[in-house]
Amino acid sequence: MDGNDFSGPGRRDLLRFLTCGSVDDGKSTLIGRLLFEIGQVHDDQLAVLARESRRFGTTGEAPDYALLLDGLEVEREQGITIDVAYRYFSSPRRSFIVADTPGHEQYTRNMATGASTCDLAVILVDATKGLSPQTERHSRIAALFGVGQVVLAINKMDRIAGDEAVFRGIERAYADFADSLGFRSVIAIPTSALGGDNLARLSELTPWYDGPTLLKALETAETTPAVASAPFRFPVQYVNRPDAGFRGYSGTVAAGRVRSGDRIVVCPSGRAATVARIVTWDGDRVSAHAGDAVTLVLSEDVDVARGDVLAHPHDRPASVERFAGDLMWLDDAPFDASRGYLARIGTWTGPVRLAGPGGPLAGLSANAIEPGILTLSAPIAFDAFQDNPTTGGFILIDRESNATVAAGVARRAVDQIANIHPVPSTVDRLDRDRLSGHRGGAVWFTGLPGSGKSTIAAEVERRLHARGVRTVLLDGDNLRHGLNRDLGFSDADRAENVRRAGEVARLFADNGVVALCALISPSEPQRQAIRHRFEHRPFLEVFVDAPLAVCRARDPKGLYARAATGQITDLTGVGSAYDRPARPDLTLDTQLLSPDEAADRVVGLIDTVFEIPPGSA
Repeated sequence: MDGNDFSGPGRRDLLRFLTCGSVDDGKSTLIGRLLFEIGQVHDDQLAVLARESRRFGTTGEAPDYALLLDGLEVEREQGITIDVAYRYFSSPRRSFIVADTPGHEQYTRNMATGASTCDLAVILVDATKGLSPQTERHSRIAALFGVGQVVLAINKMDRIAGDEAVFRGIERAYADFADSLGFRSVIAIPTSALGGDNLARLSELTPWYDGPTLLKALETAETTPAVASAPFRFPVQYVNRPDAGFRGYSGTVAAGRVRSGDRIVVCPSGRAATVARIVTWDGDRVSAHAGDAVTLVLSEDVDVARGDVLAHPHDRPASVERFAGDLMWLDDAPFDASRGYLARIGTWTGPVRLAGPGGPLAGLSANAIEPGILTLSAPIAFDAFQDNPTTGGFILIDRESNATVAAGVARRAVDQIANIHPVPSTVDRLDRDRLSGHRGGAVWFTGLPGSGKSTIAAEVERRLHARGVRTVLLDGDNLRHGLNRDLGFSDADRAENVRRAGEVARLFADNGVVALCALISPSEPQRQAIRHRFEHRPFLEVFVDAPLAVCRARDPKGLYARAATGQITDLTGVGSAYDRPARPDLTLDTQLLSPDEAADRVVGLIDTVFEIPPGSA
């Protein structure tokens, strides 16, 4: 029986698949030999292969087909695959992109790169060894990134003389293991990459096998459903404003399609608008589909920023700040809860806190796969990976090194507000700014107790008010007498105190008010999280800097005196840490500056950033 039945017209589409398995299982040889078997290796390539085989090969006088894929010099010298090698080829029925991924454990993270875009995984197992830890690890990664189909290539059957019993034993063992991973299909094929057995034609080595060849399995596998049929998603990558007469939002349609005249919503804010134009380098278009890079121009003047997602009103993503996901750690350095990390989801990037499903996350090191709960600094447009793979993936970035430390998939929202969409105001923020005569935003004064935050903030408010600027003063002590009176002074309560103050300041900013916030706010990551909440609005961090000895000598509220007698055990700067701002917008050395001089500098900066007209009165 010929394993290749090319009858019927068929539809020539594209299958993306990857090969993976333990080192020396024969992944590169398998694909290289398959390319040869279906006539995809040209004469000049065969000549180079013969020369390279004599220099680097491991097959004696015979061609070493693995060299067709092992492109890096170090790979050829060592006979291993380090990087992900991509190859394009085709058969009479289908086109293919194959990602040949590393087998060594230390390069497992590279496999995640290949798996993230594939429809199928060819997982090799050495018939002389059976399943290995890498077999299981690669299978879990494939399942993590949504690869729903597996071809289990039980390779090197020539070394066991085509023994069916060995093949069936490995087939059953893998089926038992993979049962919990949720693959849609698993097909086991006995192969010999070296001899080409059961790759493009059924082999006499295994007369008992009547299933598909590897090529037939690849040609008949399901491809990912077209993202064109998925709900419309347009992650905004860039606000395109070359001049005062044009404002558009640039990016790539991630899923679905949009037409000129469509009604859309900006997520997560919920503001509605109409698509007026779809602009490309080749001129305006009537519609845009998944994969198209375009600029959308809206009829209404609504607030849109990088990281927002445009969607149709009837099928919009959820709005969440916390979600559960599965992630694979990629960095050599293990997860460290004390370090700062950023999450990048689509085009949105912001601070993130990572925890386990039941508490702190521990033991997350290179190549580990673990579930986690991600808490973001602001609500985002959220799609679960299983619902929309194009927008449901994420990466984590180390804030200090800027290295990508993890990749993962979003599983479900854990917020109570996941299905509650913000109700936009009928009065736009920009209209409120015009009514105020200046921009709304926040000035965040941070520093040790006694550094002078409240004094300077009060003087700044007095001066701005005298000029007709709309202001509100949010002092940490005042908030604790009302809004935050239910909070104590534990680390969690202090963090919540600052978070609430930031949210109140943002509400004032949205209404064209300059919010002057004077709080110790000792945590640098939390201050940065608040700054991120003001992504569309002015936000100034003012570091009121004074040495601890100076603050202790001033002691305007008697806090340091009570700390010295043990009445207060967690005073910031004494019993509790204070993170000096890494990059404040303004630093005021109040050991050298008087309150009036400090206020002069703050007001001068506010005038510029908040666009306060000269001579306001």
